[in-house]
Amino acid sequence: MSGTENYKLPEQVKILTQTTQLKGLMTIIRCKETPRADFIFYADRIIRLLVEEGLNHLPVVDKNVLTPTNAEYNGIAFEGRICGVSIMRAGEAMEQGLRECCRSVRIGKILIQRDEETHQPKVKKKNEIDLYYAKLPKDIASRYVLLLDPMLATGGSAMQAVQVLLDNNVKEDHIIFLNLIGSPEGIDAFVQRFPKVKIVIGELDACLNEEKYIIPGCGDFGCRYFGTD
Repeated sequence: MSGTENYKLPEQVKILTQTTQLKGLMTIIRCKETPRADFIFYADRIIRLLVEEGLNHLPVVDKNVLTPTNAEYNGIAFEGRICGVSIMRAGEAMEQGLRECCRSVRIGKILIQRDEETHQPKVKKKNEIDLYYAKLPKDIASRYVLLLDPMLATGGSAMQAVQVLLDNNVKEDHIIFLNLIGSPEGIDAFVQRFPKVKIVIGELDACLNEEKYIIPGCGDFGCRYFGTD
C-alpha cells in the first residue's frame, strides 16, 4: 500500500489482511522476472484467499448438527445460492479458485469491448455499452454473484459488468467484486456509482499512470497468466 497512507478505503471495500504470506505472494507475481509457471501458481494462491474472504460476506443462518459423538454442534449454513461471473479474459483466471472453494458452482462470462485510446469500455449511440459477449445463468437474479476480475484500474469494465448484472435483475447488494490489485481512482469511481456492491481486494496500489496501468501493479495480468505477453 505504498503511497496510499492518506487514502481512506470506503466502507464497502474490504482489503485482505496484510500478512507476510500475502506480501510474499504479491512480491512474486509483481516481479517482471517471474516465470509464467510461478506467476500462475502464486496468483492462484492469492485468488484462493480472495474467494475465501468473499464467501465471508455472504449471509448465513443458524444450523445445528449432530457430530459422530452424538453431540450437538451449533453451527451456521450459507443462506441463498451463489454463482460466479468472470470479466473476460483476465477474470477467467479466477474461475478455478472459485471452483475449488464452491463445488459445481455455476460461472457466467461477460466480455466488454475496450477503447484503447480512452482506456474505457466502448460505447454505442446514446451511451449504450458495446457488450461483445455475455452468458449468464438463467436464474442469476435469484443468486448472490461473485464478480471476478484481477485488476481494478479505471473501474470502467467492472462498472459496465455490474450494469449488465443489474439489467439481468441481480440485486446490487447481492454482488461481491473480487480483485487482486486495485487503484484509488478505480475504487472511488466504482463505489460512487454502485455504493451497495462490496469489493474485496488483495492490495491497494498508489495510482494509475498516463496509460491507465496500475502503479506499481503487475503488468497485464491476463497476458502473463495465459502466456500471451
